[in-house]
Amino acid sequence: NRLGFSEETLPQLCTILQDTEYVKVQSVFTHLAASEDEVEDEFTLHQFSVFEKMNTAIKQVVPYPILTHIANTAAIMRFPNLQLNMVRLGIGLYGVGNNSWGLQPAITFKSTIAQIKYLKKGDTVSYNRKGIIEKDTTIATIRLGYADGYSRKFGYGNGEMLVNGVLAPVIGTVCMDMTMIDVSHVPNVQAGNEVIIFGKNPTVISLAKKLDTIPYEIMTNISQ
Repeated sequence: NRLGFSEETLPQLCTILQDTEYVKVQSVFTHLAASEDEVEDEFTLHQFSVFEKMNTAIKQVVPYPILTHIANTAAIMRFPNLQLNMVRLGIGLYGVGNNSWGLQPAITFKSTIAQIKYLKKGDTVSYNRKGIIEKDTTIATIRLGYADGYSRKFGYGNGEMLVNGVLAPVIGTVCMDMTMIDVSHVPNVQAGNEVIIFGKNPTVISLAKKLDTIPYEIMTNISQ
């Protein structure tokens, strides 16, 4: 119920297609609303049944071959019988999906450390003094902030970044183009070190779960 034709408008559509020489149908397709959700499998199969009924009606009035497709990433994995002429690998192209599908991350989001600071117990870091230092701490300032798509909701330890193979928590508020992390426990840390925001670890899926959203939103929020 987003775009396209409903069952009710199908007879009118078929009449138009039959009577015009100016429109050629390249493909007939729909998008599965919940193919990744097991509790909605009955609806997914119903959606496919309706699609097939409409697809058959269109093919009866169009005198040439038409490509048909319905399967998105989740359906490719979970409903191989719905593959038809084509499939549409979307987020799966980036290696993002259910852990059981065997996909490997194909995208890594990186930055670097701009500066290292050594703070004492009682010091604060970032806006509104939200990052309170409870013991002597080594802080790394990362060239990345909410203007780059790293949500402010990752502040105050909710987010982590990978430095020299070790996860380091965000401390204080995420700034517009800088984020601070606690690297006290990270060996051999220094300015210029590479920092992984997401990739194999942490994954974009884990970041999405922290924000109660989906990996698509995390990835499309990344700025140029």
